[in-house]
Amino acid sequence: MSVDALESASVFFSGLLAGEEFVIRFGVRGPLAGLDQQAHIEMRQGLIRTLRVLVPILFAAALFSGTASTILHWDTAGRLLRLAGVTLLLAFIVLTLLGTVPINQAIGRWDANNPPQGWRDSIRRWEALDTVRTTLAIGAFVLALVGL
Repeated sequence: MSVDALESASVFFSGLLAGEEFVIRFGVRGPLAGLDQQAHIEMRQGLIRTLRVLVPILFAAALFSGTASTILHWDTAGRLLRLAGVTLLLAFIVLTLLGTVPINQAIGRWDANNPPQGWRDSIRRWEALDTVRTTLAIGAFVLALVGL
């Protein structure tokens, strides 16, 4: 079985998305939590400004290439794995749009010197949602890879 450019793109972009999510979950969150309130909020706001551009690009590339690969290779043995991977990507975007994006929008408006009461609860909710998003992204990558 040969792997074509579309299948390669699907694995590549889903891998980048999973890697980005993995690094945020396991590489950034710990050190961020150790910062004082002002530095924590300012750093989080900076990450949001950067990642609200990067993540949608990676997500769209993974979703479009994964969907196209699934459709064009429907008659191959890996179709159900590819379809499951695309389904995980769709769950990822629903969770993002309904869960983390509203929290990110609120965080973007916070005054780092005087955050709203309960700001840590908002961070904990975001982190719980992000853990699920990370799992979905990694799962989509694994399915795209195994679907080859």
